[in-house]
Amino acid sequence: MELSESVQRGLQSLADPSSFDQSSFQVFVDVSFRSLLSSKGDPAVLDQPELRQIDQILLKQCHTAATTFILEAVKQNADKSTISSCLEELTFSAERIEIFYSTHQKHKKELECLLASIGRRPAQINDVSWRLQYHMKNAQVDKVNEPFYSISLKSENEGSSEDINFTCTMEQLQDLVGKLKDAAKSVEKASQM
Repeated sequence: MELSESVQRGLQSLADPSSFDQSSFQVFVDVSFRSLLSSKGDPAVLDQPELRQIDQILLKQCHTAATTFILEAVKQNADKSTISSCLEELTFSAERIEIFYSTHQKHKKELECLLASIGRRPAQINDVSWRLQYHMKNAQVDKVNEPFYSISLKSENEGSSEDINFTCTMEQLQDLVGKLKDAAKSVEKASQM
């Protein structure tokens, strides 16, 4: 797994027994997973009796690094060997790797659901309807007699329907159609590669 330098430093501090003894390490790992799964960001999540003797700046750096690592491992669907080798490179002991991995396994499904719910896909356009209309007069009661198009895009995103309505002139519509054709050609070329 590719980890930034700051994440690596935070995890190396977490692996250091002089910074986190065994009981504070266990509590810290549990807290890190719980903080990701809680529905509201609890500012007192690190306020545990076992973690009070640890420098607060170091604690926050390690928490950021651990949560980043957890999310990256879930995102990549990392197996035990991947997680173990990555943590070994960061000087984690075998016992700490086992604590981390068992907690990871316990919460993996919940975290996968969380990450899946965060994903955002653009809406899929299912239907288009349009209508030609005319501007007869403007606000100053001058004759205009210009055609314009009223367009409604029917879209769907994760089961919910939404209508996107807009109006445009003939030139704007021609520009839109040209851009859509260019996009379709680009997608077709990319799919042939």
